[in-house]
Amino acid sequence: MRHRSLLSAACAAVALMSAAPALAQVPPAPVPAAPATPDAFTYQDMISANRLGDPQVSPDGRYVVYSVTTTDVQANSRAGSLWILDLNAPDTAPRRLAISDQGANTARWGGDGNLYFLSGKSGASQVWRVASPTSAPVQVTNLPTDVNAYRISPSGDKVAVSLAVYPNAADLNASVQQGKAIAEQKTTGQVYDRMFVRHWDTWNDHTQNHLFVQSIGRDGKATGTPTWITKGFDGDTPSKPFGDESEFVFTPAGDAVVFSARLAGQTEPWSTNFDLWKTNGLSGDGTFTNLTDGNDAWDTGPVFSPDGRTLAYRAMARPGFEADRYQIVLMDVETGQKREIASNWDRSADTLQWSRDGQTLYTTAGDVGSTKLFSVDTRNGVVTPITGAGHVSAFQQTPSGFVFAQDSLREPGDLYFKTYLGREMPRRLTQSNPAFAAKQFGEYEQFSFAGWNNETVHGYVIKPAGYVEGRKYPVAFLIHGGPQGSFGDGWSYRWNPETYAGAGYAVVMIDFHGSTGYGQAFTDAISQHWGDRPLEDLQKGWAAAQAKYSFLDGDNACALGASYGGYMINWIAGNWSNEFKCLVNHDGVFDTFGMGYSTEELWFTEWEYGGTPWDKPEGYQKFNPANHVDNWKTPMLVVQGDRDFRIPTAQGLSTFTALQRRGIDSRLIVFPNENHWVLKPANSLQWHNEVFGWLNKYLTPTQ
Repeated sequence: MRHRSLLSAACAAVALMSAAPALAQVPPAPVPAAPATPDAFTYQDMISANRLGDPQVSPDGRYVVYSVTTTDVQANSRAGSLWILDLNAPDTAPRRLAISDQGANTARWGGDGNLYFLSGKSGASQVWRVASPTSAPVQVTNLPTDVNAYRISPSGDKVAVSLAVYPNAADLNASVQQGKAIAEQKTTGQVYDRMFVRHWDTWNDHTQNHLFVQSIGRDGKATGTPTWITKGFDGDTPSKPFGDESEFVFTPAGDAVVFSARLAGQTEPWSTNFDLWKTNGLSGDGTFTNLTDGNDAWDTGPVFSPDGRTLAYRAMARPGFEADRYQIVLMDVETGQKREIASNWDRSADTLQWSRDGQTLYTTAGDVGSTKLFSVDTRNGVVTPITGAGHVSAFQQTPSGFVFAQDSLREPGDLYFKTYLGREMPRRLTQSNPAFAAKQFGEYEQFSFAGWNNETVHGYVIKPAGYVEGRKYPVAFLIHGGPQGSFGDGWSYRWNPETYAGAGYAVVMIDFHGSTGYGQAFTDAISQHWGDRPLEDLQKGWAAAQAKYSFLDGDNACALGASYGGYMINWIAGNWSNEFKCLVNHDGVFDTFGMGYSTEELWFTEWEYGGTPWDKPEGYQKFNPANHVDNWKTPMLVVQGDRDFRIPTAQGLSTFTALQRRGIDSRLIVFPNENHWVLKPANSLQWHNEVFGWLNKYLTPTQ
């Protein structure tokens, strides 16, 4: 009888489901607060903002071409275009290039003065070029698969492209045919005999990125069969998922390519041993020279000096640690001898560029909450800052100075110019979001306090838009991810503190121990200490901010974070449970022990927790939020991207399960088509509606 009653109930349930409306009933989101002032900058403004980047200066220094990405929230789409500015005519407005009409990106000037770019207008992403900004485009490559990245040889007679291919295929065409055959199979089971099984947000389809070279004829078109110059190399060149052309470069003579890659094999998921490899010519004979075999840590970013005699690159020192300091290394091309420069400069160098005379390297690096442009003298290692506050995201040299893209907490990226003298204020070249000039933003300032081990820790406080002296304001306490990251003086399209200020909240952000830009020892301090040293910094920073800024309503605050910040939200829930009225956790770690078996980049967990889960279980359990659920009491909003393979969906589901099982007010949002970040415009709008609604539900308005 019991079996029959269950069956009857099931049939009744099916009948009810059949009669249900087509759309599922989604629980209504809490209503976000109204903007603090009618002209306050809001998250709607942020989502629809134009995004400028990737400046490229012509060889003669006259023009800069850059990208602008526009967003159509209603169409749930973004579109990129290329713009050009005449640096010799500063009063002339930038103009959009006609080559953008059918899509154009990744513009690069060749040494011959031609402008190259990627476009998918032929049906696949290919390399194109124009002889001048106003001339008709010519398709350079016509390959049977998308070009992921490309380089033009110094003399302009060759192009190197990165393509995703099946490494066991005989040639490019065979790889394409193999892909078609796999797509036509009726079986769907994916078989693996080594990791990566999946990486970032994509399941391994058994392809790897490899390099091919084609000659360019006098008509500007690639000729002949592409030569697979990395054939036989077992690894991604450049590596997935974020590799680009900064990881490979032609030799000055154009007779070989140097690339950064990690051997695949069984150790790839727990190895950070990227080396610089050189092809032995361009014949694709399957032989390579390892230029950095002596370093088992990360080597990347090769750039040749103007005279071709020196190869500069960036190198980490500790294998298995992805957040080690990038040191600058110079290698004599003829002898292979290497030397570090600026070894006492306690900052991590980013992309390198040589000066035209070969005496200086230019780079960017995080520095006490800002990201600055620096010059590094290659003779004596003296490092000099060129820019000040703000975040320099890209830069290019001209005969008289620098064109660079810079943003800040208050402004998205725009182009600026500064001479080599470095004493004058930068001159603004573009205004990518002119409407923002009429918007009210929250004023911000950096502060410091004595944190863990009595060491100086920095943070930022942002006043709400329309701030009135003497009032108390609810607080959004933002916690950055990484954990080796920073919430500093820079713009973000995902976690933008000015959007909270625009909604009437004050904002507090702490660059706790583990943050970047304060010296490598400061960054190192978080490893194997996820739950004690950073929490101490957050607690002391929160207290210091309240003591210094009387407008902060300390009893009326919500803590929010993503990734490691989401981990910290879970940790706060069990170890600082009486401090905040609500919590927001985006893609945060719930069970550190489970992460050791489920995340894809194992070098991360094994470094951060001191070993493997079976060799060092205590390292995984010492600061495990799952072990403190019995103390949870604070309402929490949980957000999870289902294509997040860094912190898999089970972590978010476990968090929500714990909250629900304990009877704590909670809400779960799962984005099936998002990864570790929420990128699609409509999803970003939904994310912000939910998060700001959650804040409004629990935080009392301004007093």
